[in-house]
This record gives sequence, structure tokens and C-alpha cells, in this order.
Amino acid sequence: MLKYLKSVALGALVCSAFSAAGFAQGDVDKGKKVFNKCKACHMVGDKAKNKSGPELNELFGRAAGSKDGFKYSKAMLAKGEDGLVWNEETLNAFLTKPKAFVKGTKMSFAGIKKQKDMDNLLAYLGTFSTAEVQAPVAEQDDVSDDANAPAVTTQTNVAASAAEVPEHGVFHLGRVATDDEIAAWDFDVRPDGMGLPNGRGTVADGEEVFVEKCASCHGDFGEGVGRWPVLAGGQNSLQNERPVKTIGSYWPYLSTVYDYVQRAMPFGEAASLTDDETYAITAYLLYLNDIVDDEEFELSKENFLTVEMPNTANFYADDREDEPQYSVSADPCMNECKVGPVEITKRAQVLDVTPDQE
Repeated sequence: MLKYLKSVALGALVCSAFSAAGFAQGDVDKGKKVFNKCKACHMVGDKAKNKSGPELNELFGRAAGSKDGFKYSKAMLAKGEDGLVWNEETLNAFLTKPKAFVKGTKMSFAGIKKQKDMDNLLAYLGTFSTAEVQAPVAEQDDVSDDANAPAVTTQTNVAASAAEVPEHGVFHLGRVATDDEIAAWDFDVRPDGMGLPNGRGTVADGEEVFVEKCASCHGDFGEGVGRWPVLAGGQNSLQNERPVKTIGSYWPYLSTVYDYVQRAMPFGEAASLTDDETYAITAYLLYLNDIVDDEEFELSKENFLTVEMPNTANFYADDREDEPQYSVSADPCMNECKVGPVEITKRAQVLDVTPDQE
């Protein structure tokens, strides 16, 4: 604790020592408030630990993707292997638009838009680092301009590159996506198991993760808190006037559960779960819906397709092409297509599933 108290006390000295740095004008107290945007995923200070993002003590001078115990994306690990080190310049570029600076990063944060907020945040984070916080200054030797160019790709470089008109395609827009960029988005899971990663998780493991990361919205047993979605129950209710459509009563494929959880959950920390955690949560959801009844049941890539959802048989392929009015050779009806008067037979019901936040 004493180490970080000293860091805070010396924060003003650090800023004055590096007055050329962009964030030297930042306000530490205001930076602490900006850090509230980061607290859902990151920690700093004496008891800091890795959450869905790595802890940020001693961030300045740290190589990208190097914090022990945290599972980084392949893209971030590659950046570290290529020599990316966090300092004023690189953090400025990354935090402005993370997914543009490190294509394929798991970080879902959209970015900091105001430079003053950036300066304040970096000033605050600097109080938790003992390393030099300013970007290194190139030595002035008799070398070419290219040799003195910064090693880090800045937003200016990105903008200049984007301004070049590509030759490919019909409209000459954008560029061909790289394999890494495609891989960062191409992780969907199909009903036939295509796309399932290696991994495994038990019902008991899933309960622990669910209680920590999901229960605040969905309840400990999937019953839903307030107006958040109900995940369990509703069996035999689909014929009712107000059916309860849950994973157990309605969803046709287990792959839909896995894919949605890994892609969109937890709320506010999308795509932050490991493969094992996703398997475990999916197993726990099966247990909550009485599809499996053993707390030691372990779901994995190997047995995933053996699980059949209760409502699978009630889904069928779209067969409208076989109906006469959809025939390719049929003349489309353009007027007086409805025989008799038009009547309202059903009314839509508003189903807001995401409650307003205060």
C-alpha cells in the first residue's frame, strides 16, 4: 500500500518532470473519474488483480500482452512480440480507438473521444507506474528522416493510409480484410458443431461463473431480475396467450446458447469469457432447464452434439418456396389480393428485454 501512496504523492513531480508529454497537463483527480469507464474490466492499486481485462499497475514501460495470468487475444500477443511497449504515445493511440490500433483485440471499449479526458486518464494511470511515462525521444543523429520516424503507427498514419484509393472491387472502397481481422470476427458456432473451440466446463464450474458475472441481471437460477430476460423455465407454455420463451422451452439448438454467450455476454463485457467458462455457463443453463440433472455433468466439444434441446422438433426449414404464391412462374398479385374485408386478427405486443438504466 505504501508503494502506491508514494506514487500518488509523487504524481505532480512526475508530471512536471515530463512537461513535454501530452498528458502532463492532465489532472490526476479528474483522471480518476475518467477511469470509472474502465473499472468494469480493469483494476489499479494495492489490491489490483486481473478481471476481464488485465490489472494496470506498472502499465507504463510494460510490453503489450505481457501481464502474467491474463489470457490475451492473439492480436495483442503478436503486438507485444513485435515490440509494442505502453507509453504516452502508444496508449494515446490505443485508447482513442482500440480495435483500430490492435485489430483483433478482445477489448470491447469504443475509445476515449476527448483529448483532455485522455490526458487526465494517463496522468492518473501514471501514478501507479514507477517507469518513465513519456514516450522515448529519438536521438538526433545524422540519419535520414525515415530512421527518425516513430515506430508506432499513429492515427495520422492510419488516416493517410485510408485516404489512398484502392484498386480492388467495383466501387474501389476499403481494402481486403486480413486473415487476422477475419479471424477476430469469425468465431460463430453452427448447429452442426462447426466453429466449436476446444474446451470443457462442468455444471458446478458454470454456477460459480454465472453467479459472479450473470446473476446480477438474470438471477441465481435464471429467473430474471426485474425486467431482465428469464433464462429458465417456461416448459409447456408456448401455446399459452403469454408464452415464456426460455432456453429450455423455446431455443432449438444448444449452439445458439453457446454462440450468444461467447459473443455478447456478460452485459457490458462482451466476448470476455474464456472458452472453458463459456462451456461451463452453457452446462449450467442446461442444468437450470432440467435438460441435464447431474451437477458433475461436463460439457465439451466432444459431447456437445449429443445434447438435444426440448423444442428442436418444433422448428422446421422455411418451405414457403413450395407454396403456389411464391412460385417463380406465378404472376404476382398487384391489387385486390385479399378476398373479403381486411380484418385485424392479432395485435403486436411490446417486449422490451433491456430495462432502462438509471
